[in-house]
Amino acid sequence: MKRKITGALLSLTLALPLAPATANDLNLPDFGDTSSGIVSFQEEQRLGELFMRSYRSQVPTSSDPLLISYLETLIGRLAQYSELRNRNFHLIVAENPTMNAFAAPGNIIGVHTGLFLYSQNEAQMASVMTHELAHLSQRHYARRLEQQRNMTLPFYTALLASLVLAASGSGDGGMAAIAATQVAAADAQLRFSRQNEQEADRLGIETLIQAGYDPYAAADMFEQMLRASRYSRRPPDFLLTHPVTESRVADARARAMRYPRNLREDSLEFHLMRARVRVLQAESPQRAVQQFTGELEGDSLSDDASRYGLALAYAQAGNASKAREAFAPLWKKDNSRLTYQVMDVDIDIAAKDYDTALQKLQSGLRKLPSYYPFVVRYAEALMDSGRYQSCADYLSQVVRERDDDPYLWYLLAEVEGLAGDVLGVHEARAEYFIQVGIYDKAIIQLRNALKLTNDNYKTALLTERLRYVEKLRADLNY
Repeated sequence: MKRKITGALLSLTLALPLAPATANDLNLPDFGDTSSGIVSFQEEQRLGELFMRSYRSQVPTSSDPLLISYLETLIGRLAQYSELRNRNFHLIVAENPTMNAFAAPGNIIGVHTGLFLYSQNEAQMASVMTHELAHLSQRHYARRLEQQRNMTLPFYTALLASLVLAASGSGDGGMAAIAATQVAAADAQLRFSRQNEQEADRLGIETLIQAGYDPYAAADMFEQMLRASRYSRRPPDFLLTHPVTESRVADARARAMRYPRNLREDSLEFHLMRARVRVLQAESPQRAVQQFTGELEGDSLSDDASRYGLALAYAQAGNASKAREAFAPLWKKDNSRLTYQVMDVDIDIAAKDYDTALQKLQSGLRKLPSYYPFVVRYAEALMDSGRYQSCADYLSQVVRERDDDPYLWYLLAEVEGLAGDVLGVHEARAEYFIQVGIYDKAIIQLRNALKLTNDNYKTALLTERLRYVEKLRADLNY
């Protein structure tokens, strides 16, 4: 899918050098203009939705329900202590080993999975999230636009370009491309001003403290980033969009010194998710087994997390008996922990014991019907066990609650096909393509669905949806 790139965008991005993901490869939409003045909250939400879908169409994103649930819970808890008035945020988890996080207009927060690997504790992870929440609460994007009228097009397209390159660039070529994108962004006055960054630092630390985390965590995380940049030819992506200097670290530490240090016990859940990311990003499950076995025999930030990682690696390798053996001490210690309950089910699934897995998931869903990992695992287990129609019926209900979740639409399309419902396949595929910003394919699926229905009500719904997607495509100036 190739989109038209306007002249204003050409001056911003097409001069970038080639890289594993180059500016020439980026599908950058036309987000409109600000001729009528500063963007309203409603317009910012609309543009944010378009931005999120465009990002998904170009960057591999994670569908891991445990990582998503953990981050949604963490950010949601932190948001309660922030100045963000509208706390309905959208999360994007990019499958990428680099250190990066970002906020985008429309209450969008993006997190690279690599941020788990660079954060040594949950307080450091939380400090990055509170910083991004501060950018959103103060509407720094909209305030920047207020200073620069008629800048929406270069602003949003340069923002998308820099974040996509940050998620896909690698090596010297990727470094050059991202550095060049920085220059383009600066020319478009994209990067936050020093005043905005200081404001985000201040409010972020205040939110961190009110949420009960160590006030020094922000400075510690900044230092972690600086250390990573000193010993690598490629600085962490976070530093490219949030420049960190020695003075900024000193300011963060001086601000933290006004408060007592809060060295509360670190969150085990953070370390479990960190282990999970390490398994998912390992060269192979067998390699992950070796790494976690070594940790259990030597030093580890968390023995329980290392044991969890070992069990997960064995399950990923399809060795259910070894996974159960590694996991047994954790299950005995705390079988009420939801993450462990999902691991228990995952081992059953690895053993292809779907009946047992489904019974456990049904029990869990009766207590927590909206717990996302249970929802996803139940749908996956139904499909893997051959209960296609039951899976389709269940997912058809679930997507009403999470209608912007591309993975759930993807699963529904797959299982509708397996159940033989061709019309359902086209409808679910259309919704999936809408959520990942591939509107041409969504239109094709909706037109195919219209050919298969004789029901007047269904025809009216599909026709209205088709008009909606055609307008989305027109808004993006294909």
